[in-house]
Amino acid sequence: MSPRTSSGFTLVEMLVALAIAAILLAIAVPSYSGSQLNSQLRASANELIGSINLARSEAIKRGATVTLCASSDGENCGGTWNQGWVVRRNDDLLHSASALPAGFHLTESSGTTTLLFQSTGVDATAANFTLCRSTPSAGNQERVVSMDATGRAFVTRTTTGSCS
Repeated sequence: MSPRTSSGFTLVEMLVALAIAAILLAIAVPSYSGSQLNSQLRASANELIGSINLARSEAIKRGATVTLCASSDGENCGGTWNQGWVVRRNDDLLHSASALPAGFHLTESSGTTTLLFQSTGVDATAANFTLCRSTPSAGNQERVVSMDATGRAFVTRTTTGSCS
């Protein structure tokens, strides 16, 4: 009589495999959440950098003052940076950025909601924006978008974890 061979998994083998998979998922999910936060912060900071660069280059190209300002309606100046922002030249809307993802917060350190770029590309004042996650729980990752008085902008990654 020859021994019978069976193919497939036993119940015990299946339970062990499921337990290992559950442990690996428990380890991977928090890491994925951190990666997703990092990606959203980077994308939002880069969108702001792009708008600053657009306003500066349009001011130089058109030889006129161009405004970058917070916008609640996506067309006119007024509102908070969280609601989005627009790049305008007088009555012409050059660019509109939508509101930040839910739970994200963007503030400018001096509280200004309008930046003016002169035809030379220079802004009258420097600006520092802090982009962070405020809900569901404040993360410790932030992006600081700094613009010097010449209108050049750059992003710094910080971990202060204080998002108001």
